[in-house]
Amino acid sequence: MKYIITTKYIFVKKGRFMVKNLFISVISQKEKEENQGSVEFQVLRFTDKIQRLSLHLELHKKDYLSQRGLQKIVGKRQRLLAYLSKKNQVRYKELIDQLNIREKTKSLI
Repeated sequence: MKYIITTKYIFVKKGRFMVKNLFISVISQKEKEENQGSVEFQVLRFTDKIQRLSLHLELHKKDYLSQRGLQKIVGKRQRLLAYLSKKNQVRYKELIDQLNIREKTKSLI
């Protein structure tokens, strides 16, 4: 089970107001121990990192090192998803639906 809590709070630093995003992702310890090597768990961890880095980059737009790290993580997740879609299409579709990371295409027929 995955829980995501996002909140925003405002603090004053040197006379400027800044909005800080707080992102907490809780994955149960049992899940961590059982599924660390599975493709689904790795994609879940990469998705958490991507969300955290995206929130960070909203505040720090010129943090180019974090942008590069985000691009690398997105590429790794894409490769894992491509592997999973080749090996097991059912697990791939379940994972995509669960994480809500790809838009669903509507059939034209």
